Amino acid sequence: MSKSALDKDLKRVSGLEVATHDLGRKLSAPGIALVFLLAATLWASHVVTDIQSGYLVVIAAVIAGYMALNVGANDVANNMGPAVGAKAVTMLGALFIAAIFEAAGALLAGGDVVNTLARDIVAPGTHLDDMTFVLVMMSALLAAALWINIATYIGAPVSTTHAVVGGIVGSAIAAAGLYAVTWQNIAMIAASWVISPVLGGLFAALALALVHVTITGRIDKISSARLWVPIFVAAMAAIFSMYLATKGLSRVWKPENWMVVLIGIGFGALGWIIAMPLIRRRSLTIENRTKHVASLFRVPLIVAAALMSFGHGANDVSNAIGPLAAIVDRLGAHADHATVGIPFWVMAIGAVGIALGLALFGPRLIRTVGEQITKLNEIRAFCVALSAAVTVLAASALGMPVSSTHIAIGGIFGVGFLREYWQRQVLEFSAVPRHARHVDPETLNATPEEALARSRKQEGRRLVRRRHILSIAAAWIVTVPAAGALSALVYVVLNLVMR
Repeated sequence: MSKSALDKDLKRVSGLEVATHDLGRKLSAPGIALVFLLAATLWASHVVTDIQSGYLVVIAAVIAGYMALNVGANDVANNMGPAVGAKAVTMLGALFIAAIFEAAGALLAGGDVVNTLARDIVAPGTHLDDMTFVLVMMSALLAAALWINIATYIGAPVSTTHAVVGGIVGSAIAAAGLYAVTWQNIAMIAASWVISPVLGGLFAALALALVHVTITGRIDKISSARLWVPIFVAAMAAIFSMYLATKGLSRVWKPENWMVVLIGIGFGALGWIIAMPLIRRRSLTIENRTKHVASLFRVPLIVAAALMSFGHGANDVSNAIGPLAAIVDRLGAHADHATVGIPFWVMAIGAVGIALGLALFGPRLIRTVGEQITKLNEIRAFCVALSAAVTVLAASALGMPVSSTHIAIGGIFGVGFLREYWQRQVLEFSAVPRHARHVDPETLNATPEEALARSRKQEGRRLVRRRHILSIAAAWIVTVPAAGALSALVYVVLNLVMR
């Protein structure tokens, strides 16, 4: 055999090995997910022996596990995406941190809002027998999971809460008609499509403007950072402590408003005391440049992302296991409880499923949120995380429905558009841009009008990718009706098969 023929054969073998390896990697994630669903099936089969129609609970447990995987794959990206996009933490580190804190939040403080899923949507007085109720919940859960799976595949971050709401609406209408739905609450949810991203964007832009005025816009950035970074850390500690006291830990502890304020003041002071010496020591080793000063926000950003993951796990685990818990409660107790009790095994399926979904399928959405909308650094990502907590607190105080997913995405767009505005102000009112590395030689030889038009076009593309606005907004708007239509179809099929 000639040497050239041998080289060709070796290349073919090498290519086959690479292709086999890539195929194995692509199949490993679904394989692990299937093992998890099998384990959920066996566990549910073991614990429902004393429940009437236990096979229905087992089926619901598998669907809930599938939903939990999708919640982890899609929703968690909003918490960790900015930190990864800012290069504050690696993808592996983000997955590790988020998986731990999501699971901890779900197990320790999750499930407080489970009882609201059905009762806030299904109109009072609507009678659903046990079988119909179970089929409505199963259809809603399966339809929401399928829709989120599709959204994750196309790279669109959507609200898992809205998907579940849409699913319940669709199956309830299919089971009992249009009057079975409390349409006022659905209208409030639809209003949150606008309220959530707008508030998130405004608060994030305001936070970034404050950092610019107090630190990055000053000549002596290091001295300003020594004074103001601990203050921003204190604000973060205060806001997140109040956020966790009111939202993340509401299942185990519901403090009064005055106690929440005291908690915020106490943790804010503690954050300032801890940050002062650390920031001062770190500032001695950096240069007087925005890039170096931004590194002072790295640790606070990671802490904020972890706390957001804990709060998300505590609140949004109900999207995965809420309908399952309602089914277990209905078939096990046959009582109209004010709240739905949640067995540990149900919480465990949700917690483990979210962590696994994040680890197996989350990186794609994390990159979309953190890298493909606008360029982030530690400061901008910190402002996004801070905005999310502030918006949730403000909306809760005012009684407005908001989506954490929409808030985070709105915050990212907010800091991006603010930076574009600053760029345009520099071009309009300065003879020479502040950063020489952004100067286009062709712009220098053009008329002022041509330079302004060219720079606006180039900077607009570079700072915020417009195409993501339309695709993400479309996914948000379509989520409720799409999940509803799919849920109605699933209900019809299940009603024919299981009756």
